[in-house]
Amino acid sequence: MEYPMRKITAALLLATATAATPALAQEVNPTFTGPRVEGTIGYDHVGAGSSVNNNNGQDDQSIDGLLYGGGIGYDIATSSGIVLGAEAEITGSTAKSQRRDYTADFGFGRVKQGRDLYVGARAGVLVSPTTMVYAKGGYTNARLNVLAGDTQQTTDTDFNLDGWRAGAGVEHAVGEHSYIKAEYRYSNYGRGAVDYANGAQSSKFDIDTDKHQAVVSYGFRF
Repeated sequence: MEYPMRKITAALLLATATAATPALAQEVNPTFTGPRVEGTIGYDHVGAGSSVNNNNGQDDQSIDGLLYGGGIGYDIATSSGIVLGAEAEITGSTAKSQRRDYTADFGFGRVKQGRDLYVGARAGVLVSPTTMVYAKGGYTNARLNVLAGDTQQTTDTDFNLDGWRAGAGVEHAVGEHSYIKAEYRYSNYGRGAVDYANGAQSSKFDIDTDKHQAVVSYGFRF
């Protein structure tokens, strides 16, 4: 009887291991887990915030353009369908003032959107094995390059803006290691400083500048 018992015991151990393997695999969803890198393109709108009183006879002061850039991130998807992640991004934009006459755009003068940095976190929910909806938020730092008398030229003076960003989007896996996503985000900048050509920076001052962006991204997860 000893030999049959060994066979039965071995069979039970094998069955237990086989049953446990899917359970362990479900603890983390590999489709939305791991480091990622992506390219981003979309619409960029920068304008004076709601607290700005436009008393110069102009319409609401704003500039629009094409946003472009890229980002990195890391996500973990749990068996409960929740995805948590951290991310960082750098973008540029073609948005700039087109007015030839001098106006007080944003209270800074004529401007062009410079680089925009973002670092933050996101939380999502899987609505299918390959699709997630998510919300995001974090810190953003943007530059506005001051335009000279001709809007095709720039000076060496920038306005450095600090603010926060919030957004939401949908991400869909299109392969084992690739994905696409569409996203809307809103940023508000409440503090600013002047960066001078000699490397000096002014003290911080209060501002109110808004940014609205609608973007699409294509990325790879490793």
